[in-house]
Amino acid sequence: MRALLQRVTQAAVTVAEQETGRIGPGILVLVGIAPEDTEADIDWLCRKISQMRIFNDEAGVMNRSVLEVGAEVLAVSQFTLLASVKKGNRPSYSRAAPPVMSQPLFERFVAHMAATLGRPVPTGVFGADMQVALVNDGPVTIWLDSDNPE
Repeated sequence: MRALLQRVTQAAVTVAEQETGRIGPGILVLVGIAPEDTEADIDWLCRKISQMRIFNDEAGVMNRSVLEVGAEVLAVSQFTLLASVKKGNRPSYSRAAPPVMSQPLFERFVAHMAATLGRPVPTGVFGADMQVALVNDGPVTIWLDSDNPE
């Protein structure tokens, strides 16, 4: 499971000109799911996101987590995070899980993240053409991959 975290002052996702999710200060999480991903990947990812110390403390040092500052999380499914550009210039998405597998895992990720935060996690619409607007704060952008935890 891959995730791209962006610390934001605000973010929103829109589908067919209807806003489906919006947050103020917090983390926008773009999530890509591979066929081999399991509940263990969801657990690891939610723990990392909720405990990632990317918010400033009173000294201006990134030393606080989303839990500590009470920030929000917006989750958006994005199969293109699993793109392979090994051959040619057209990305291959064969490493992304098919929707029948990835949609339930994404929904479990959102539910787990909401339970971890103790608040709802807004999302886009799985499989839809979405427009994501954000104001990246910092900018702070972190790449997480459960297959390659660093």
